[in-house]
Amino acid sequence: MSEQRMLEQRRAEAAWDAIQAVKRTNSYQREYKSLARSAPADIHVNGLGQTLAFWRANAKKKAEHRELYNHVSRWVMRHLKQQPGDNLLEWVSKTATTDQYRQATTEAMAFLLWLKRFAEAELEGEA
Repeated sequence: MSEQRMLEQRRAEAAWDAIQAVKRTNSYQREYKSLARSAPADIHVNGLGQTLAFWRANAKKKAEHRELYNHVSRWVMRHLKQQPGDNLLEWVSKTATTDQYRQATTEAMAFLLWLKRFAEAELEGEA
């Protein structure tokens, strides 16, 4: 099995686990689904750092923002071999080089494709 295929499977597994956790909560499925659906476009238009900052700013009031921020942050930090407790927003803002920022953006977008598809398939809300 190729390394790229294994990476895609790991992304899919992490996204599946994240969606199943949201599905178990049952309280904000619709909102999370909507946020996950718009996340790739938000990153494309605003950039990774600004999108993360928006999610984090809203995380205090809205569980779906907190969850999406945590899901993306955990995956990207693990993929880029950063410390598990590190804050992705702080890392991209203060520490990451331009190349690392691009890698983080690319990885976040790849992960979000899986997350978006699983959210559409598994979570309640409009199709």
